[in-house]
Amino acid sequence: MSTIIMSQCWPLQGLSVTQKAVLISLADQANDDGVCWPAVGTIAARCCMSARAVRSAMDHLEAVGLLARDRRFNSSTVYSVTPAKFNAAAAPSKGTRKAAKNGTAPGAGAAPHAGGAPDAAGDVPGTGGEAGGAGLEVRPVPPNRHITPIEPSDEPPVPALIAPPTKEELEAQMQEACKATWIAYRTAYRQRHGVDPVRNVKVNTNVRDLVKRLGREEAPQVAGWFLSVNENYAVKRMHDFGVLLAGAEAYRTQWATGRQVTATSAHQQDQTQANANAADDAKALLRRLKGNANAQ
Repeated sequence: MSTIIMSQCWPLQGLSVTQKAVLISLADQANDDGVCWPAVGTIAARCCMSARAVRSAMDHLEAVGLLARDRRFNSSTVYSVTPAKFNAAAAPSKGTRKAAKNGTAPGAGAAPHAGGAPDAAGDVPGTGGEAGGAGLEVRPVPPNRHITPIEPSDEPPVPALIAPPTKEELEAQMQEACKATWIAYRTAYRQRHGVDPVRNVKVNTNVRDLVKRLGREEAPQVAGWFLSVNENYAVKRMHDFGVLLAGAEAYRTQWATGRQVTATSAHQQDQTQANANAADDAKALLRRLKGNANAQ
């Protein structure tokens, strides 16, 4: 919505309720340049009127300079709201509109071959007598404004349905993840121990289980990082893949936080917690003794 265009449209006078409602609806959807492209049906729904009434109101707004329409074949009509060009005097009067509807407006003669002589005065503009041809002007035939153009829908586009992966696709993804996990583990293993790790059916099953537990993205990274662990049990077992699988979630947390928990660090943490518990017990004992002394 453009507050600039809207503020210029509200004060305008000389419009009917229907015309003002359509104008405000267009201004509400226009940008700061006054340009918008809503569907006629959308405007009709917003203004609680028929599509025909909307088109009639648009005809009047265009006649008085408040609206310009850019009709495009097989596309949406682009509207330009132009309150600065408003000219109330340019609107056709009620008498003119009624005369045009009844066919009695100036220049509206009998149709050719309708019983009158072709050269009769007033039959055809510019070909009859002075009375028939005086004051007549040739006007271009207006475009048919009641042809419903293809308007863009206000409904949000329906996202394309994405089919779930098939079993074959899931298996292919699993195979790729297992391959990446083994390569990361094997490369790090050779760097630390100088030989390739043993690979057999059991190891292949462990690799697949690790991918299932940690996911396709993290399993290769944790497997490669595992060879940097200096934990006593892992070192004694020569960083066997089964050790990694047994503590997969714990090793993943250490990898993610960058902190390795060894037996020494675990003992230190346990001792720290024991000291903290002893201090809490001592404080509680002192509070009880102090309470007893005050009671006496």
